[in-house]
Amino acid sequence: MTSSEIRQQFLDFFKSKQHTIVPSAPIVVKNDPTLMFINSGMAPFKDYFLGNKPAPHKRIADTQKCLRVSGKHNDLEEVGVDTYHHTMFEMLGNWSFGDYFKKEAIAWSWELLTDVYKLDKDRLYVTVFEGDEKEGLPFDQEAYDEWKKWIAEDRILKGNKKDNFWEMGDTGPCGPCSEIHVDCRTEEERKQVDGAGLVNADHPQVIEIWNNVFMEFSRLKDGSLQKLPAQHVDTGMGFERLVRVLQQKQSNYDTDVFTGTIAAIENISRKKYDFSDSKEAIAFRVLSDHIRTISFTVADGQLPSNTGAGYVIRRILRRAVRYYYSYLDYKAPLLFQLVPVIATQFEQVFPELKQQEEFVTRVIKEEEEAFLRTLEKGLRKIDDIITKEQNSKVIGGKEAFELYDTYGFPIDLTRLIASENAMNVDEPGFDAEMKEQKDRSRKATAIDAEDWTVVSEAEKTSFVGYDDLNIETQVVKYRKVKAKNKEQYQIVLKSTPFYAESGGQVGDRGVLTFGAETIEVSDTKKENDLIIHFTDVLPATITGPVTAKVDFEKRLHTMYNHTATHLLHAALKEVLGNHVNQKGSLVNEETLRFDISHFAKVTDEELKAVMSIVNQKIRENIPVVIKEMPKDDAIALGAMALFGEKYGDLVRVVTIDPEFSVELCGGTHVGATGMIGSFIITAESAVAAGVRRIEALTGGAAFRYLADKVDQAKSVAELLKSKDPIKSIEKLLEDKAALEKRVEAFENKELSALSKTLSVQAETINGIQFLGQHVDVSNGEALKKVALDMKLHLQNYLVVLTANIGGKPSVAIAIEDALLNEKGWDAGKLIKQYVAPLIKGGGGGQKGLATAGGQDTTQLPAVIEAIKNIL
Repeated sequence: MTSSEIRQQFLDFFKSKQHTIVPSAPIVVKNDPTLMFINSGMAPFKDYFLGNKPAPHKRIADTQKCLRVSGKHNDLEEVGVDTYHHTMFEMLGNWSFGDYFKKEAIAWSWELLTDVYKLDKDRLYVTVFEGDEKEGLPFDQEAYDEWKKWIAEDRILKGNKKDNFWEMGDTGPCGPCSEIHVDCRTEEERKQVDGAGLVNADHPQVIEIWNNVFMEFSRLKDGSLQKLPAQHVDTGMGFERLVRVLQQKQSNYDTDVFTGTIAAIENISRKKYDFSDSKEAIAFRVLSDHIRTISFTVADGQLPSNTGAGYVIRRILRRAVRYYYSYLDYKAPLLFQLVPVIATQFEQVFPELKQQEEFVTRVIKEEEEAFLRTLEKGLRKIDDIITKEQNSKVIGGKEAFELYDTYGFPIDLTRLIASENAMNVDEPGFDAEMKEQKDRSRKATAIDAEDWTVVSEAEKTSFVGYDDLNIETQVVKYRKVKAKNKEQYQIVLKSTPFYAESGGQVGDRGVLTFGAETIEVSDTKKENDLIIHFTDVLPATITGPVTAKVDFEKRLHTMYNHTATHLLHAALKEVLGNHVNQKGSLVNEETLRFDISHFAKVTDEELKAVMSIVNQKIRENIPVVIKEMPKDDAIALGAMALFGEKYGDLVRVVTIDPEFSVELCGGTHVGATGMIGSFIITAESAVAAGVRRIEALTGGAAFRYLADKVDQAKSVAELLKSKDPIKSIEKLLEDKAALEKRVEAFENKELSALSKTLSVQAETINGIQFLGQHVDVSNGEALKKVALDMKLHLQNYLVVLTANIGGKPSVAIAIEDALLNEKGWDAGKLIKQYVAPLIKGGGGGQKGLATAGGQDTTQLPAVIEAIKNIL
């Protein structure tokens, strides 16, 4: 069977068991402070397990894109080196939310593997949780008894907490699990060593392919376990491993999940993949794995960057670049050439990549080009470090930080290169170098949250703020949090009119009134699907009714800007083309910011055309029609869905003229476009590869902006005493350019005269005319010119000129052309070897003329003496 057929059989099997088949959630996580990426099949369903919201279906099956390269689940170091770890992988899963439990989950997993996939029963082993006294957790007798119905008892193995108690992270849903392992060794190997002893022993041919997790608990911040409101089943089967087993391959990379990509790499690099453990073969595996991760995360909305989730993607991309650069001897961008292969391969199951193929390709290519520009220098630098530290066998923390800070080497790339040279990295030293920066970042982002205090039970919470901005409700739970060195409280209400920050729209502000006491809500955010209200204080009495009132003015102006983004999006598509897609936005009461996929600067003419269209739609006062409907119906209507957003079965469709703008959107909007008043674009810029940013104002803010511009134009005209200030400014610029030319001519005469004056001070040393002088010039170019002009006055010369330019040292060295060949002298080498270290700087140039700049002006006399001594 092909990998596509294997995946489809899994989904069809569970569909026959009354499971609803749902699409993969985006791999990039939003509204969850505990996760950057989906790292397991269950992560998108966490709220259902916690009881924060009811599951739309009792039984679900899917294939979920997952990523494990950071945090608790980190497989990056093994990827490419072994045959079965991946950064991105597919997790096939079937889920029960308070419906079936261990009996059915175990029976169906056995049925699928042995009856449908026809796996040899004698090659299968299962594990069950042995219990844990410290946690007060008993042996999982129920799972053991269920497995006895299907498999011999000597193939049911007991596992400890590490292997058989599954936890998503430090906190959250968890429970005992039962794994299924398969022995892929040859018959001869199996006869020699029993497979039972190789289970969970990191044997490359005895591997886990399925994990049945029985969700019964939630891990609290204090480490204790709390029973979940209902029992759930969370299963995960690694798709790549399953395909390897069914296609009877020795490696995941030998299956058709990867062979198409590997063939493309062979074609591009003109090298052959040989299935070995050589560096070249590892490079093939790394590239074929990493390109999937990079492509799908970019398609789901995460661009490479220097922080957070974006930096994780940049690290993976740079790791791949280093592998093809060093081990495939390919010195140009390679990864971007693989995007069409991946996009076509996964078109039926993950269509978002194919739909954005050009954009993703462009982003990856520009990232590769940027890193390749610094990679060669970085590799030379690390080679120098390795040579220097051969005795200590350690790359120092300071050097590792320089590689990170100057050459863009992530620490794991430095660690990888060090290990290849039998060296270690002083990571505590690296961490110390990063500490100040990390502390600043941590203070800005870290949240230390206590466990929730439950005030009243609620099966679900609801948002009513589309229609009501002032309601009576009650507190469900609250907790204290510490973030940015500030203590705050988070409050969850049974129903709320406060819109939580989402889809680019900021959260509402307002007040909560508890009897006679009123407290301010400073912000509203989502944690998964829970709406959280931030306050600086708690009321004296938190039980009983509470009045929740949204700041109407702030909400109203935010709605002006949000509806304007829909008009802007449609207008940009009309003017620039259908390739334009939203890549991010910020909508608040003051301004709007809108990021789009586009590969060139948006011209002034194009911006004017966009503004004209948006303002025309505002003047038409078009009703903004909002309807809730099934997602499939909305897509059939032509509604635009944003890549990287997770949508439920029911969606809100915002229509502003069915022929102009129809979008899926959960945000708040005005009743008709005329309420926006006016629209003006204030800025256009680049924010990342293939992404442009539009900034704009609406309503009163747009009017004030235009009024300020009119006032500025009047002031300029008055200062110039002109009715046509543009012509006057053009005349001023012409006059300035003419004056600069005259000044330059005078300066050149002065510098020529200075050269002549200095030349008479040259002294002869060993037959060479040597001139070493400190001169008074205004810039580095002037210093170079004086040094260069010495050829008019001296022969067989070596000239060293120094200057203090704006408090910084500057040095120029010039050498007679004849001496370059005769003596083998090189001004650039003199600069690097003798001058730059003295003045604490750097520099270089040609053999006949080179310059340096630095930090220490006190060493300028020593520079002249150093070169003179060499002579």
